[in-house]
Amino acid sequence: MSDIEEQRKKVEDLKRKILEQKKKGGGATGSVDLESKKKEEEEKAAEDARLREQRISEEAALRAQEEMRRREEEEALRRAEDEAKQKAESAKQHAEVAGRKKAEEEARKAAEELEKKKKDEIARRAAEEMERKKRDDQMRIKDEESRSLQIKHASAMLSLQAYAQALRQAWSDGMMGSEETAILETFRSGLGISEQESAGLEQEVQLEIYLQAIMKGWKDGSITPEDSERLDELREKFKIPAEEHLRLEKQVRQEILRQRA
Repeated sequence: MSDIEEQRKKVEDLKRKILEQKKKGGGATGSVDLESKKKEEEEKAAEDARLREQRISEEAALRAQEEMRRREEEEALRRAEDEAKQKAESAKQHAEVAGRKKAEEEARKAAEELEKKKKDEIARRAAEEMERKKRDDQMRIKDEESRSLQIKHASAMLSLQAYAQALRQAWSDGMMGSEETAILETFRSGLGISEQESAGLEQEVQLEIYLQAIMKGWKDGSITPEDSERLDELREKFKIPAEEHLRLEKQVRQEILRQRA
């Protein structure tokens, strides 16, 4: 949370620096349309939470099965012990007829077999416990990686939004000086935004400013020569193709006609 607050403070400082460079301010500063990205992050976070809950449920079911099996095996061992004791008693009784030595040998073998079963059970439980801990560690690591990725995505989204706001402020009057460019470059580098991302955001902001200029020019249903000249200057500065200009202008005119209908 401290990183986000720090970035917000940087945005406010940058706005102040940019405003100091302007001889005239103003311009729309609407927020960057990142609803689709936010929705994607929310859906991913919900899916990760669902998967964690599913893994926890599956692990609980597995542990319950392991506990039931452990109890069944303990009961089997108890019955085996009872049977071994019965055999021992039977051997003692039979020793009077068949000979004490043979009965003692049978009892010894039964005890050895039981001891071997106990050792095997202890070894099996130890192996299962190691496997369970391994699964728990893997699940914990995966959850930590998922949370770390979500934090990085949220931080990246906030950085892009902050940089877009700065771009919008800098281009609000259709001009950007060398000092403003240097400030934005420092801000971009500090936020870790690539040149490719910066170019995409700058183009998006310029199109937004240009569209607002078209809407302002056509708000009365017609455009004045001054507004037309202003649009030509912006189109040349922003390097907006004629086809894009015609598309945006048509869109604005249709919206104005729809509102007046």
